[in-house]
Amino acid sequence: MTEEQLATEFETHRPYLHAIAFRMLGSHADADDAGQEAWLRLARTGGGGIENLRGWLTTVTGRICLDALRRRSVRAEQPLELSVGTLPREAARAGRGDPEQQALLADSVGLALYVVMDALTPAERVSFVLHDVFEVPFDAIAAILGRSTAATKMLASRARGRIRLGTPATAADAAAREVVDAFLAAAGRGDVAGLLAVLAPEAELRARSPKGTIVVRGAGKIATRARAGARLGVAHPALVDGAPGVLITVDGRPVTVMAFTVTGGAITMIRTLTDPGRLARVVPSWVA
Repeated sequence: MTEEQLATEFETHRPYLHAIAFRMLGSHADADDAGQEAWLRLARTGGGGIENLRGWLTTVTGRICLDALRRRSVRAEQPLELSVGTLPREAARAGRGDPEQQALLADSVGLALYVVMDALTPAERVSFVLHDVFEVPFDAIAAILGRSTAATKMLASRARGRIRLGTPATAADAAAREVVDAFLAAAGRGDVAGLLAVLAPEAELRARSPKGTIVVRGAGKIATRARAGARLGVAHPALVDGAPGVLITVDGRPVTVMAFTVTGGAITMIRTLTDPGRLARVVPSWVA
């Protein structure tokens, strides 16, 4: 096989490899780098003697991602600025199909399969993503990790449990989320009275965009702005910098992230980010 033929064959697998790397690394740029490294390793081999190219590339990409995750943990990197909670049980039980279809499903439901897995070890993360999302057999994952099949199954099980259960919310967290949910519901109905009921009189809104920062003070002004903006997209509950928040999407694309400060049962501060460039890094869960 010539290098040109090998490159053509590799390109048919690139979207699949990108989806795998992205699920593990949480960044399109890092996923692109992993895919390019997989191609370089394939080119060095010449492709000779590889009977199952897709399987070979999956193994190589898995090892590349595992190494990247280990380096990241050593440097204590925090690549994601937005936490979006845990994987819903119904999404975890959804029917499985072809890996590419599973990746498309993940993108279509957006936040439902966007899981912040910083609490997992690199091995747990690789085991969970490859098996639960892409249905790679445990014996193949074991070869990537250099562990036994039984140990690999345990890693995936432990990761699955952590992701599904998440960190139990405190009573204060739950109360704050209820206030934020009430705000969003009132905004969706265009209910100014409902908005004023959950906004502190001296509440402040700080909206950041590529054009600069806008500051709006006072519950009345914020309520008017929220009522108008609520019709512009779909709101997804999120956890932003540890605070209850929401991600607004339009046609499946992130357009605004909002973080709420709740004090004494009322919203005292709302911070928003509307910047396509930054959101592409903060919420890298929509594959173009």
